[in-house]
Amino acid sequence: MINRLLVTIAVASSLLAATALLHPAFAAQPTQTQETGIGPVLADSQGLTLYTFDKDASGQSACVDECADNWPPLMATEEDQAEGDYTLVSRPDGSKQWAYKGKPLYTLGEDEAPGETKGEGAKGLWHAARP
Repeated sequence: MINRLLVTIAVASSLLAATALLHPAFAAQPTQTQETGIGPVLADSQGLTLYTFDKDASGQSACVDECADNWPPLMATEEDQAEGDYTLVSRPDGSKQWAYKGKPLYTLGEDEAPGETKGEGAKGLWHAARP
């Protein structure tokens, strides 16, 4: 399951990079809105629910190592630029991650289909990102 998520992240990153190269002035939102059983949430390009983590400080990710294996960050490319409510935060390894209203965004490895929200309320620290 983790390998599938890594491939999905790599493909999505490649597509975003290719779009930026073809249309450098085009700034697309890194998320979409997905209807779920708990209402509308932010989702990645595959329709998978995005989450925020209460232990993150504004503009910084506290989810690293095993946490990031279970909750993969919504990664940004070097060409991506912040716009509006969407910002970029630096991860401890120097890579960039998307944030919404200052909160870094993550998927959950257990969510396998668009609209799933298995991470909502996990450990009282994880919440589906709301538009």
